[in-house]
Amino acid sequence: MFRPAFLCFTLIALLPAAACAQPAERQAAPAARGDLAANVRLFDVPAGSRPHDVAPGPNGLIWYTGQRRGTLGILDPGTGAVREVRLGEGSAPHGVIQGPDGAAWITDGGLNAIVRVDPATDAVRSWPLPAEFADANLNTAVFDRDGVIWFTGQAGIYGRLDPRTSEMRVWRDPEGRGPYGIAATPSGEIYYVSLAGSHLARVDRESGAATIIEPPTAGQGARRVWADSRGNLWVSEWNGGRLSRYTPSTGEWRSWRPEGERPRVYAVYVDDRDIVWATDFGANATLSFDPATERWTRYPASGENAQVRQILGRSGRVYLPESGLDRIMVVRTDAGS
Repeated sequence: MFRPAFLCFTLIALLPAAACAQPAERQAAPAARGDLAANVRLFDVPAGSRPHDVAPGPNGLIWYTGQRRGTLGILDPGTGAVREVRLGEGSAPHGVIQGPDGAAWITDGGLNAIVRVDPATDAVRSWPLPAEFADANLNTAVFDRDGVIWFTGQAGIYGRLDPRTSEMRVWRDPEGRGPYGIAATPSGEIYYVSLAGSHLARVDRESGAATIIEPPTAGQGARRVWADSRGNLWVSEWNGGRLSRYTPSTGEWRSWRPEGERPRVYAVYVDDRDIVWATDFGANATLSFDPATERWTRYPASGENAQVRQILGRSGRVYLPESGLDRIMVVRTDAGS
């Protein structure tokens, strides 16, 4: 059973010579409340972090991007301790994922670079985009089965970086601005969605060419995308207020609308049970959706304007970064939760 813990923050500043630990303020985690489910636990992170994206780190740790502080945050949910790795002057990190090498890989819009943080040493390495793609507004990344990282930028680009050779290639979206979420299917295919372009795109991993796939609802504002174990693509429709599923093998689309007057579906994630998770800014809540029963389960935010912009997790846990509240919510989904 979860119990609230008191949190201690230790800041790590990565200096040119070595990492330097600094003490930080101590804060208490929010007390247990009747409006939150028993399988939910909350963790405060340093004030002003605005945690945008989260990812599972090694040994049960949780990584998050401190977009306003230019940091990679590292939360130990066992103790509540948080420390930070500074990513460099001007950093404004957006996405974070764990790579096949176990490192944190970050899309940093402020640095206009792909950034790697070594989990053992906190060493930071950056791969800037080519000069002709300045101010790409980097968004999200994913690794393919060959260990190549693919990424998007809302200014209208998508690209790839091979960490083994440092070769980077960048392309422009066929319809211009908007590339946002990106996903890899179990078979190794790469897809991304465009928020401004309101489309899904399949990327040829050899040539880099993007094939546009138009959803049935025009102007739906496809924001994020995730693949389930069968290779279906789940898409969050920001403007349309729907959760949609695209089946590549048949070309079929299906959509489901959450309850509420004006849902705004932002993030989407599929867990290891093929349960789909989505955030609804209109309801200030995160929703889980069981495709087998078409049943929704609602998890209210821990406060007003929580703004959960991305979801990730590991077996038995789902991580929700409440960017508007400087908190990480953890939902336990395994037996006994």
